[in-house]
Amino acid sequence: MRVPSADSFCLRQDLPSYVCATIIAALAGVTIIAWLYTWLQVRAMTGIEDMAMPTEFGPWTISDVALNIAIWWIMMIGMMLPSAMPMMLVFAAVNRSQRARGGAFVPTAVFAAGYLIAWAVFGLAATFAEWGLEQAALIAPATQRVGPTLGAGIVIAAGLYQLTPLKNACLAHCRSPLDFVLNHWREGAAGAVRMELEHGLYCLGCCWVLMALLFAVGFVNLLWMAVLTAFVLIEKLVPAGQWIARVSGLLLLGFGVFLLTA
Repeated sequence: MRVPSADSFCLRQDLPSYVCATIIAALAGVTIIAWLYTWLQVRAMTGIEDMAMPTEFGPWTISDVALNIAIWWIMMIGMMLPSAMPMMLVFAAVNRSQRARGGAFVPTAVFAAGYLIAWAVFGLAATFAEWGLEQAALIAPATQRVGPTLGAGIVIAAGLYQLTPLKNACLAHCRSPLDFVLNHWREGAAGAVRMELEHGLYCLGCCWVLMALLFAVGFVNLLWMAVLTAFVLIEKLVPAGQWIARVSGLLLLGFGVFLLTA
């Protein structure tokens, strides 16, 4: 199993090395900042600084809602942005080509805004799912994860979704950035944001159930966040990614049934 290197990808797209390095450095920087922010929030929630673990949840305020949306959104940026690197590089290459023909130049950062909007939608949904689980007393304050039965159900749902045609279609778009850009190209900054928003929604369709697994393992668990990040990266980038998705679906389904019956 071999993940294509960034250098080889840039060469295939005929992208100058300095442009490629700038984009990769920017993506890496944003990813690191997102992971650092997530770590700080997890550190606070798990009471590492001699804070007692809560035994029950208190009522949410407007600031609590805003903070939780920010946490989920930034956490998703840290987990999902690495797998978006090929799309960003493809856009930069095609954008340079369009500019050479007299077209409008759009910074890659503007294009990336659509991707961030898509995952902000997930952050909003995850926040209200978390609130609903708290209100129903289905999530533990200390571990920030749901009970065993509901957790097993989430694992089974994730396994089943990995085997669906919708998952396969969304993953195909994520795995073919050049085809997507060429077939969905739109001129100008607004067109670039819309184009990447569309791609971000495919990415969301590809990975939202995998991200929902955080409710089963505890979304203050940095190890599982890293595992899911690595899996999404592999699923999207390695040649056998679609088969890996199907096999993982069978494994998740079997594991979920085991948890449910254990």
